[in-house]
Amino acid sequence: MIVRKYITAFFVLAALVLQGAAKAQSPVLTLAECRRLALEQNKKMKAAQYRIDASRAALQAANANAYPSIDASLLGIYLGKPIGGAFNGMIPDAVASGTVTASQPIYAGGKIRTGKEAAGKGVEIREEQKQLTASEVLLNVEKAYWQIVQVNEKIILANKYRDMLQALQQDLQNSFDAGMIYKNDLLRVEVSLNEAKLNIIKAQDGLVMARLNLAQIIGNANNTTFELADSVTGSFSEVQAGNLAEAAEKRPEIRLLQKSVEAEELQRKLLKADRLPTIGLSASGLAAAGKGANFTNGKDFLGSWYGLASISVPIFDWGKRNAKVREQSLKIAAQQQQLDETKEMIGLEVQQAYLLLNQSVKNIELSQLSLQQADENLRLANDRFKAGTITGKDVQEAQAIWQQAYSGVIDAKVAYKVNEAGYKKAMGSL
Repeated sequence: MIVRKYITAFFVLAALVLQGAAKAQSPVLTLAECRRLALEQNKKMKAAQYRIDASRAALQAANANAYPSIDASLLGIYLGKPIGGAFNGMIPDAVASGTVTASQPIYAGGKIRTGKEAAGKGVEIREEQKQLTASEVLLNVEKAYWQIVQVNEKIILANKYRDMLQALQQDLQNSFDAGMIYKNDLLRVEVSLNEAKLNIIKAQDGLVMARLNLAQIIGNANNTTFELADSVTGSFSEVQAGNLAEAAEKRPEIRLLQKSVEAEELQRKLLKADRLPTIGLSASGLAAAGKGANFTNGKDFLGSWYGLASISVPIFDWGKRNAKVREQSLKIAAQQQQLDETKEMIGLEVQQAYLLLNQSVKNIELSQLSLQQADENLRLANDRFKAGTITGKDVQEAQAIWQQAYSGVIDAKVAYKVNEAGYKKAMGSL
């Protein structure tokens, strides 16, 4: 019997050691670390960077339009009888020819310069889009992070509530065994105890999903073996109303729309350039080798070159080009209206975020007061139950009120953290 006790104690100790070792190996992530990982590894962030790289390649191509272009071609021909060698050998059987052409645009109505500016503006737009994506990703990190903290706290609460019910169930079992109460008093607590155990299972499943959600956002979807460094503690203070104009300047949405308006202005310049003349120069050298390839002297080699100068002047197109310019001007006006409306909506968003955050502070204060009252109510209920002046049902109700009040404090504090992140995003400082 003594040996069995030692063996049992050994296995319990070993299990605790292994559990502690597993937990020690799990990385502990702070909110700052999660934010950093998301900016580096999130799929949306990577896609945004690829778009920036693509727009930079387009800018490189636009810059190259200002330089001469050189093209070469090579052609080989073999002619069978009766064409080959016809006309007393004037048509050779086999000919190889090559050309090299160099072209240089001289004037294109400002299209080349404007095209380079438009491509550069495209890079700026993509960079602002990445900033917008970053702010959205970081807000999702905050929500997912604090959701895990919330579920962890709810699991702790659920275990405390289960322990309370188990203690009450044991007291009622003793009273029932002594014939002091009816069985329905005991059964009522046992039903609540079963429900509490089920809620623990649900909370643990919710924790699994919350971990998966955060892992996906930070770009590490295959690894959910991590712990979080935070709990719902700390300072929960009110904030002062932010400067709306300052918020608008910091928001990537506004900068993105401003860049888009500037890009549309450049597009209008390109359309106007279609109404201007274009001038270009090109020079080509050619060579051919073959029997009698030089038709001037009958030799087997022919070499020459030629130059071209071209001027294209638009004259009349039934107002097509002017209509395109007007169309583009109206698009710019519409986009300007969208920019102005977005500034107004940002003002409303900042005000709403400010109100929600300060409401969270009041909610925490009231929830903590309710928890204090629920603590006192539960203490009094336990004392009266021990004194025999109330039944187990009254204690059970006091426990349920305490559990709801405790849960309310957790929810209020997590809501503050999420609303704080929302306020920072609204102010453009997330």
